[in-house]
Amino acid sequence: MDILSSIGKLLLYLFVAAFIGWGLFHEVLNRADSREERKQQVHLMNLLDDNELHEGDLIFHTSQSAQSQAIQLATHSPYSHCGILYKEAGRWQVFEAIQPVQLTPLAVWIARGSGEHFVVKRLKTAGNSLAPSEITRLKDAGRPMLGHKYDLYFGWSDDRIYCSELIWKVYERGLGRQLGQLQQLRDFDLSNPAVQAKLRERYGNRLPLNETVISPASIFNSPELVTVLNR
Repeated sequence: MDILSSIGKLLLYLFVAAFIGWGLFHEVLNRADSREERKQQVHLMNLLDDNELHEGDLIFHTSQSAQSQAIQLATHSPYSHCGILYKEAGRWQVFEAIQPVQLTPLAVWIARGSGEHFVVKRLKTAGNSLAPSEITRLKDAGRPMLGHKYDLYFGWSDDRIYCSELIWKVYERGLGRQLGQLQQLRDFDLSNPAVQAKLRERYGNRLPLNETVISPASIFNSPELVTVLNR
């Protein structure tokens, strides 16, 4: 019995030590995350003045994802990813369609782009900023899509969402504004081998050439928008 009791105590001590160690490990990770977040925020403040941005602004950059090159070639534009700027709890966030649709801290979003270059655009008719009621309508329109999976196939349903589709639908449903020209897949330049390889990877030999598509380039070039930042 004494041996069993000793073994039981030893196991209890080991469990407690492991529990404490796990807690300390997570505390170290959390502190590291906090330091990294503060570092990113300082870097962001060096990149731009907080007052230069307004909720509802659109932000574009050159993604470094596996499909970015194909998007750039097919649309003849360097801008392959985009999102909507909101301020949540005093910090700028990008509402974007990645995996899944989510809010991403602006500093993190900028760091993901090629060379940390980005362009911010705004509705011409918004003046300095959209009205609070308009921002509310935009957020209400986007909320049902939060958490949806990213759409690798660029379909037009809401089951899965890609970046420019998210912007187009949020602005159309929230404010009745259609940003950019809707196209079909067949309208893009599909001639480059890199584009063709990506199409075969996604669709095989059955290309949905009549699928409705909105590209980052189409929104970027919308006459409804004006450039407010180019960094």
